[in-house]
Amino acid sequence: MIEPVEIPRIVVAAPATGQGKTTVATGLMAALVRAGHVVSGHKVGPDYIDPGYHALACGRPGRNLDPHLVGESLVAPLLLHGAAVPVPADVAVIEGVMGLYDGRIGGDGFSSTAHVARLTRTPVVLVVDISKSSRSIGAVVHGMATWDPTIEIAGVILNQAGSARHAEEVRSSISVPVLGVIPRNPDIATPSRHLGLVTAAERGESADVVARLAEVVTEHVDLEAVLEIARSAPPIDAVAWSPSVVEVRAPASPSVVEVRAPASLETPARRPVVAVAAGRAFTFQYAETSELLEAAGCEVVPFDPALDSTLPAGTAGLYLGGGFPEVHAKDLTDNAALREEIRAAVADGLPTVAECAGLLYLCRTLDDVPMAGVIDADAAMNERLTLRYPVATGVADTLLTRAGEQVTGHEFHRTQVAPTSGATPAWEVDGEQVGFASDTLHASYLHTHWAGHPQLAARFAAAVHDRHARG
Repeated sequence: MIEPVEIPRIVVAAPATGQGKTTVATGLMAALVRAGHVVSGHKVGPDYIDPGYHALACGRPGRNLDPHLVGESLVAPLLLHGAAVPVPADVAVIEGVMGLYDGRIGGDGFSSTAHVARLTRTPVVLVVDISKSSRSIGAVVHGMATWDPTIEIAGVILNQAGSARHAEEVRSSISVPVLGVIPRNPDIATPSRHLGLVTAAERGESADVVARLAEVVTEHVDLEAVLEIARSAPPIDAVAWSPSVVEVRAPASPSVVEVRAPASLETPARRPVVAVAAGRAFTFQYAETSELLEAAGCEVVPFDPALDSTLPAGTAGLYLGGGFPEVHAKDLTDNAALREEIRAAVADGLPTVAECAGLLYLCRTLDDVPMAGVIDADAAMNERLTLRYPVATGVADTLLTRAGEQVTGHEFHRTQVAPTSGATPAWEVDGEQVGFASDTLHASYLHTHWAGHPQLAARFAAAVHDRHARG
C-alpha cells in the first residue's frame, strides 16, 4: 500500500507566454529561501534554461516535469524525488510552460501546465500581465478559472502594473484572491536570444538578478498567502522515483531495469569516469541523467570543452549534452588540444553520447569553424527553427538503442547538419532517418529524458564499465 506523501506545493502558470512566469516563479523560490524555507524548483516541459535560474534561487538542481518525455505515471514520482534530494524541501514551486492549457499540438492539452497540475493535484497561482488592460483582465481570469473544473486556480499575481490606481481597477474585476501586484520594472527582465532565454550559466550577473527578483517578490507578494495555498495541496499518492530501480516502458525490453553498479565494484576509486560536458557552451542536462549513471556505478565528472585542455583522468565514457556551442564556437575551436584528444578517443571506441549541442561539437565544422571532427558532417546556423516533440524509433542496435524500440524526445535548434545522417542513423523521426550511431557512439539532435527511458542509461553505463575493465 502506498503511503501518501505531504509536500506543500504550487504551480505558477499564466494565460500565455510572456506574462512573467519565469520572473515570478524564480522570484518566489528565492524569496521563500530568504524567508528560511527549503524550496524545490520544478519546470513543466522539456526546457533546460528556466531550471538553471531555479537552481540559483533554490541552491539545488532544478527539475523538469514532462508527461511526454517520461510518461504520465512518472510525473508525481519525479516531483517527490526532486523535493527529497539532496535534503527534503518544505515547499515545491512548479513553473508552468506557455499558457496554462497549452500542450503538445494535437494532444488535447497533453503535457500542458494544466496536465501536470492535474497529475500532481497541485493548486495554481496565475501570473497575469496587466500592462495593456484593466477590467478585461477579470474576464481572462474568470475564463481560465472556469475552463476546466479539475484545475484549481487558487490565486492571482498581477504583473507589470502601471500604477496603484491601475492595479486597483484590475483587482476589482477579479473574484480569485489577488496575492500580489508587481509594478513595471524593465530592469529585472531576463534577456533572450534565438532559442529563448539566455542561460543562467552564461549570464554573469545571474545571481544578482535572482537576488533582485527575491527582493521584488518579497516586497510585492504576500508570501504567507502563497504558502497557505501551497499547504492546501492534498497528499500525493505516489512513491518517489529512484535512479537505482526504474520502470521501463519500451517494447521488447524487460519490465524493470536495475540500474546498479556491478557486484565487482568494491571501492569508489574503481568507479569508471563519465566525462560530462559543462561550462557556458554545454548547460543543458537533466539532473536525473547523472543520478542514473551514478546509480549504475559510474563517477560523473564535469569538464569544460572551452577551457579544459584534457579530458578528466580515467575517462571511460563521454556525455555531451545540449547548449549553445554556436555562441562559443571560437573558444571551442581555440581549444585544439582537447578537440584532438576527443577525436582520437571517440575514434578509438570511447562510449560517447551527444545530444544537439554535442552533435554540433562532434562535427567537422560549425559555421565553418573547426570542431572535433568525429562525425563526417558540417553544421551551420539557418533561419528555420526546428521545434518538435516527436516519438523516435531506433533504426538499429547501437550504443543506446535497439532496432524498433521507441522513445519520446524533443528537438529545439536553429542549426542544420549536412548530411543529416550517417551509415547507421541514430533514429527515425517523422519518417526521416537522422543522426549518427554505432556500437560506441550515439549522436543526434534529439534530447531524451533518461528517467523515462532508463534502458538508455543502463546500456551506456554497461559500455562504460566494459571500456573501464579493458583499460
